Amino acid sequence: MVDNTTIVPIAYINNSTSVPPWLNKGDNAWQMIAATLVGLQSVPGLVILYGSIVKKKWAVNSAFMALYAFAAVIICWVTWAYKMSFGKQLLPFWGKAGPALGQDFLLSQSEIPESVHRNHLLLKQMYPMAAMVWYQGMFAAITMILLAGSLLGRMNIRAWMMFVPLWLTFSYTVGAFSLWGGGVLFRWGVLDYSGGYVIHVSSGIAGLTAAYWVGPRLKKDRERFPPNNILLMLAGAGLLWLGWSGFNGGGTFSANIESSLAIINTNVCAATSLLMWTLLDVIYFKKPSVIGAVQGMMTGLVCITPGAGN
Repeated sequence: MVDNTTIVPIAYINNSTSVPPWLNKGDNAWQMIAATLVGLQSVPGLVILYGSIVKKKWAVNSAFMALYAFAAVIICWVTWAYKMSFGKQLLPFWGKAGPALGQDFLLSQSEIPESVHRNHLLLKQMYPMAAMVWYQGMFAAITMILLAGSLLGRMNIRAWMMFVPLWLTFSYTVGAFSLWGGGVLFRWGVLDYSGGYVIHVSSGIAGLTAAYWVGPRLKKDRERFPPNNILLMLAGAGLLWLGWSGFNGGGTFSANIESSLAIINTNVCAATSLLMWTLLDVIYFKKPSVIGAVQGMMTGLVCITPGAGN
């Protein structure tokens, strides 16, 4: 006769493996939530925004550019790009490529990069490398998708499919390692709380450069460029706005008071910028503009990011 009280699930027997002593469940939960909020900015946030803000004939192509970039970046990130951004140094501005996979790596305790010590005064993160890889991967994905906004209605989807892994490998990883991975910009004393340089400056300059070389849209398309669905555009913009709480709130690498400060700073700045842009539309053009309000919102979110937690 078997005594059922002696049957214990293996997870409870091997408790040291399932819940290691260094794991802070609150920090781990917040980091995964923050990563998911950043992911929601891209999918469905920018997928909806891009598909709605362009002309109807470009809607599906624009939305798919964002969706494809999200998927492609994730695979490239865990295969080689994460370690080029946060791994061992290969060059002063570049890390050594390698896979960010396997239980030995992903389940080990995550260490805060040296470049973050200056701001956060923490040496260890209380969650596994898997959370760090996923969070930073969402940053890489949204950078790529922000860049896509400059190429809507300009670039063939097949060209975009080749461009995504190339730009991620030879541009994004350079900025990320140089500043966040302890590379040359970090050693020069440059600070970037949550992506002002690594994400927004790099995607903005790349978008401008790419648009220049790809060339302008057709003249007939430039003369009138109405969004094909304003309500869906606002839905995408709303997801982008609220997702930014994970963007900047997760930049502290901990569920602490600094993350609360970063979130309130982020939202106050976005609201102020939206209202100011709307006011200027009324002053100069005699009526408010929905597209102008969305542009104002995005401007505020971008501007506060480099110093939201400082």
